[in-house]
Amino acid sequence: MTLASAYPPAGTGLVKHSELETLSQGVIPQVNDEHVVSVLVPEALSWSSLHGLVVGNTSHERSGTIPGVGLVHAPLSLLPSPFPRQAFSQAIELAPLFNRLVDRVSQDADFLRQALARTRKADSFTARLLDIHLQILDKGVKQEIRLGLHRSDYMLDMATGNLLQVELNTISSSFAALGSLVTSLHRHLINWSGDRSGLEAKNVPENSAADTFAEALALAWKEYGDNRAVVLMVVREEERNMYDQYWLALKLFESYGIKLIRKTLSQVTAEGKLGSNNELFIGKQVVSVVYYRAGYSPDDYPSESEWDARLLLELSTAVKCPNISYHLAGAKKIQQELAKPGILERFFENKQEIVKVRSCFAGLWSLEDENSDEIIKEAIRNPEGFVLKPQREGGGNNTYGADVSEKLIQLRKTDGGAGLAAYILMQRIFPAVHPAYLVHDGISSCKETISELGIFSTYLRNGKKEVLNKEAGYLLRTKVADSNEGGVAAGYAVLDSLYLI
Repeated sequence: MTLASAYPPAGTGLVKHSELETLSQGVIPQVNDEHVVSVLVPEALSWSSLHGLVVGNTSHERSGTIPGVGLVHAPLSLLPSPFPRQAFSQAIELAPLFNRLVDRVSQDADFLRQALARTRKADSFTARLLDIHLQILDKGVKQEIRLGLHRSDYMLDMATGNLLQVELNTISSSFAALGSLVTSLHRHLINWSGDRSGLEAKNVPENSAADTFAEALALAWKEYGDNRAVVLMVVREEERNMYDQYWLALKLFESYGIKLIRKTLSQVTAEGKLGSNNELFIGKQVVSVVYYRAGYSPDDYPSESEWDARLLLELSTAVKCPNISYHLAGAKKIQQELAKPGILERFFENKQEIVKVRSCFAGLWSLEDENSDEIIKEAIRNPEGFVLKPQREGGGNNTYGADVSEKLIQLRKTDGGAGLAAYILMQRIFPAVHPAYLVHDGISSCKETISELGIFSTYLRNGKKEVLNKEAGYLLRTKVADSNEGGVAAGYAVLDSLYLI
């Protein structure tokens, strides 16, 4: 197998090559450098401070634990980045389809178990999640109300013009609030600059991600049916990105009168208990919705206490966002399995929907089955064309470039190659490189960058009734072109917004 045979042919995508070339120009050439540095940067910094576009400052030791202490503006792009309008529309159209796909995969226990069987043996974290999933099934726990706050991430591949999915996030889909604020900031800066920017605010699409996430949480609370109940947000002990979370709590209370409490998994163990009907109590407060902003990484479970908390939450009648099966449905291995021929047909009957979903799949390969040897050899020979991904969320986990070859060779030599099952191979996507002003700690610098689009979506089902299923705003993350990883919270990227062309 070669890269040429594995990938779609050039020019087959939705976006034409002539339009792709315009992306490389960015919006920077239309803006005078002196104007950007001397005028726009201070305005962006003051606006961010006044509107809560902030994160914790890593130089302050208490910035991740005490709200209001050690704040700094979120890392951001000073101006929006260009993106084709039709590709943005395609991503939005896919959102409700991926919502239904996650829900249907989550209900297929046999598919989850079989798809993750070998991963379970190689990856202890996935094994623990599967253990909880099996306990929920064995105990016959009914979870009629399903809530998903998802984000599907895409890059526009320059070689083909295809919008390709990077990953689908089903747990702790972050930056709905700060992403919305960056959109408002960019529209403000364009209007504030007047004709000097050469840009039009109408080409920066509205972004209601924070409001729509709050709406979904409120509807789940309502479906649960207990007016006394609170929403529980599961958080880390130290969280630099706490303001993105606090924004959702504020909107939930101001718009719907619903209170949100924050607890770590260890605090859940200490304070949580189940009532006579398996309702969840934290202290004396009954919880209707559990919203995970932690729990997706092995680092979130330093002891058995945290695993006990996760099981307690899953056993309760509270609506989980996500529940354990939704969490598993977002695994990289499941993404790879869904890209196999004939698998989407297991979850969709509508042929047009299958074509739409499949059209955004990049090349994805398993490393543990009998047919994987050829693609492993190809990746060792041509590592620049692949990304090696473990079953992890958040930035900083993937392997790129020459390291792909070294890692694959090491995995093949160790324990007879058993560790390969903990990873998948993915086609590396090469988006347009464009100039952008990146602002960190009040300092602006012009860099050659690439961008990744995330489409938020909300889904709520109660029994057979689909209460909510829609696109819910977007997130654009932009990073220096020669940086491999892309997480904002992990320090690799900045928050950005779209300038539709």
